[in-house]
Amino acid sequence: MRESDLWSVPEGRRIELKKELPARPDWLKTIVAFANDAGGDLFVGIQEHPRQVTGIPESELSAVEERVANLIYEHCSPVIVPDITRMAVDALYVLRIRVYRGSDLPYFIKGQGMQNGTYVRVGSTNRKADSGLIAELNRRRRNIPFDGELLYDLPWVGLSISAFSARFAEVTGEPLHPPVLRKMGLVKEERGVLLPVNALALLADAESRSPLFPYAKIECARFKGTDASVRIDEKSILSPVCLQPGEALAFIQRHVNRASHIEGVYTVGRWEYPMEAITECLRNAVVHRDYSLTGMDIKVAIYDDMIEISSPGLPPPSIDFSLMVARQSDVRNKTLAPVFKTMGLIDQWGNGLNIIAHSMKNYPEIEFKWFEKGTLFQVQFVKRGGLLPCAVDASLPHRRNRGISGVEEHEPKWTALLASRSHQAGTRLAPGFLELVDLLNFLRQERSIRDLMEFMNWRDRTKFRRKYLVPAMGFGLVERTVPHRPSSPDQCYVLSKAGYDLLEATQGFFDR
Repeated sequence: MRESDLWSVPEGRRIELKKELPARPDWLKTIVAFANDAGGDLFVGIQEHPRQVTGIPESELSAVEERVANLIYEHCSPVIVPDITRMAVDALYVLRIRVYRGSDLPYFIKGQGMQNGTYVRVGSTNRKADSGLIAELNRRRRNIPFDGELLYDLPWVGLSISAFSARFAEVTGEPLHPPVLRKMGLVKEERGVLLPVNALALLADAESRSPLFPYAKIECARFKGTDASVRIDEKSILSPVCLQPGEALAFIQRHVNRASHIEGVYTVGRWEYPMEAITECLRNAVVHRDYSLTGMDIKVAIYDDMIEISSPGLPPPSIDFSLMVARQSDVRNKTLAPVFKTMGLIDQWGNGLNIIAHSMKNYPEIEFKWFEKGTLFQVQFVKRGGLLPCAVDASLPHRRNRGISGVEEHEPKWTALLASRSHQAGTRLAPGFLELVDLLNFLRQERSIRDLMEFMNWRDRTKFRRKYLVPAMGFGLVERTVPHRPSSPDQCYVLSKAGYDLLEATQGFFDR
């Protein structure tokens, strides 16, 4: 860690700060928690609230260092060998106790025993591991993932896998015969009998899977506004886990907007959010979630200002989301992951975070955030605020045509859209700026309302007028060709001088 980071990095999964070494050895919980998870740094001589370096007197450094090493050796089991370093910060001394990720799991405090003295890191706190977490740590030590454990009381033929079999055959051209299942590790022979592993149960149809894994599902919801107080739509996705990402993506696409614009002679569509990145996050949420955690499912929440995906289980210790463009490969579910790879659902070579990073580059108006919340990992795609360039704002006519019916009613929504980000798609009631520019470019020639509706892919004449024509004419961007007879059968629409000015002001802006 750089010295400057001491002022900016908060306490969390890999960092803890102490003003001084406590008299009681409770800080040893942090040491074993680091060793059981991703490793971490415990700094002595730094106060968290407010953040400041309190330091350790130079005359006491050796004694404190020796006490730390002795307490860790005497009270932690198996043996933990930390890297203890002295750091000089602003003429004061800080002790950094670096603990590396252990391989002889689980680590615990000797005096409390394994069942009561095993701790894991949850955010910036240490939590006593329950029997399920201790079992997971033992699996990590033996390198046996949860999804590869046998289901001893259930023959594999007792699982209904029709949906998985059909999709597998469709993608690979190969039926799911027992030899294929054995090759993929989905069934194993035990005393002459083929038994399924947990991964096959997760790939089974809902009626077979739900009694074993009732929470191996995705709960989707669309909320009104920016909080979860009013739910507009919801869906429980109970299909085999290999089909769940696609169904969740379809739910998201049903509730977000898609704008279109002209590139040459083609109409090109653009989603309101980066669908490639969202698809990758959905796949990761399913294939990397911790299925040993009971009572927790994957959640997809859509708000007016963001999309949020939450998955049980923190990322594997070796994965660092702050280094997204680097290829990082670590798999929790070592049986499921190759199945997903075979079906073309994931890239097994650590390219997932890279895909997200590159996808986000095309959406500067969307911010990608990630959080470790308790035992959940959560990602958010958040709409950024901001205005269009001053030149665009200045080019908009400030006059109002009060003679056009319905203009005053829709002015606030239209005005708000013109102040939103250039690449943001519109809403159900008003277009986004890309749609506006496409419409104005199309109106460089006279167009009938039928031409306009066909170009914008609309069928409802009343809603089309309300969303596009009424506001555009109200702002003086579009004019009627027969202004004194609004209902004329020969009525067409064309770009006004103000419309041309707006297009000129935005020329080249979308290529930046």
